[in-house]
Amino acid sequence: MKIHLLLALMFVIRVVPLASAQGKGHPAFDKLLSLTGDWEGTVAWTGKPASKISAHYHATGTDSAIVEDLSNGMTSVYHLDGDDLRMTHFCAARNQPRLKATAFGPDNSSITFTFVDITNLSSPSGGHVQGLDLRFLAPDHITLQFHFVSNGKQADELVDLKRKSG
Repeated sequence: MKIHLLLALMFVIRVVPLASAQGKGHPAFDKLLSLTGDWEGTVAWTGKPASKISAHYHATGTDSAIVEDLSNGMTSVYHLDGDDLRMTHFCAARNQPRLKATAFGPDNSSITFTFVDITNLSSPSGGHVQGLDLRFLAPDHITLQFHFVSNGKQADELVDLKRKSG
C-alpha cells in the first residue's frame, strides 16, 4: 500500500508542473483559451470607415499557445513565459512586435499589452504595433484595439468581433 501511495505522489509531482507549464491556471490565459472558434465583425482605423473582418482562434502546442488569425492577413500568438502573458504579432507591416501583458481588468475583463521589442523592423520610424487593448465585453463579444506607430504618429485599429453562431 505504501508503494502505491508513493507512486501516486510521484505521478502528481510530475504532472502538476507539466499542466502549469502548458498554461493552465493563469486566469487571463485561460480566458484567451475560451476564444477558440470562429468570429466575425468589423475593423476600422482611426478616422476611416469600418469594413468586415473575420477571425479564427485555435489552441496549439498542447494548449500552451492561442493563435489568432485575422482575415486581413495578420496573426497573433498568445502564450505564457513563466508567469508573464506574452503576445507576438505577425503584422501586415511585415514585422513582429513582441508584447507583454501589463494590466488586467476586473475578472480579466480586459488585458493591456505593451511593447517589449520587435523583429524585422525596416527602420526606426517604420510602422509597427506598439500596444494592444483586448476587451472581453461578453462571452461572445470582444474588441481588439491595436495601437500602431509610424513616423512618430499613432493610429488605432479597432477590431470588434462576435462569435459566429452554429
